[in-house]
Amino acid sequence: MPSFKHRSTALEIMDDFSLEQQAIDPVLKELEVINKLLGGFQVFYHAFKQFSIQNKDIICDWGCGGGDSLKVLKKHFNKKKVYPYFIGIDATPSAITFAKTQHQAHDIHFRLADVLQEQFLAEEFDYVISSLFTHHFNDDEWKKLVGRMLYASKKAVIINDLHRHWLAYYSIGWLTQIFSKSPMVKHDSKLSVLRSFTRKELQTLLAQMGIKRYSIKWMWAFRWQIIIYK
Repeated sequence: MPSFKHRSTALEIMDDFSLEQQAIDPVLKELEVINKLLGGFQVFYHAFKQFSIQNKDIICDWGCGGGDSLKVLKKHFNKKKVYPYFIGIDATPSAITFAKTQHQAHDIHFRLADVLQEQFLAEEFDYVISSLFTHHFNDDEWKKLVGRMLYASKKAVIINDLHRHWLAYYSIGWLTQIFSKSPMVKHDSKLSVLRSFTRKELQTLLAQMGIKRYSIKWMWAFRWQIIIYK
């Protein structure tokens, strides 16, 4: 039986930046479906209600994977007749190739880069967001990552990640066992929960960074919405 007391340090298959196209394409397609079914995009819709998004604001998604978050955000804002510019960044070449094939447009651009190594400019983007990304990092790396997100953002950082909970673990295991055709999804989905966070852990990490202007909200299904205000 897995332990839910502390964050797992085990690596996910998805952590391998060298995954080939035939391995990652079906996984990214499945993850987009899972996000839709489990309300993952609602975290961003709800968060952006707090801000007055302007035309040409730059929203940058770190660890963008297949680019599905940017696709749905573009659709969301277009309905409101607001037209930001979107940039997705990921360190896996096959993920960036998939994203460009599926979603790149005049207002959505994808870039291959390791966000812990890339030399970002101060306030290069208006908003830096991430979805199911920060749990891939241990606590020290998490603080470095979030510090870089803050440095590169002008207005806010919005993090969408998982709540480590036994029900989330067994539920996603059951769902992927029934509906997923991918061994990677079946393996990584449960491990993602074990690598994720409790509210207290997030509060501790932010306190260690000296960050005080933030909010943490629990949202269905077992998601944390963390907003750090500039």
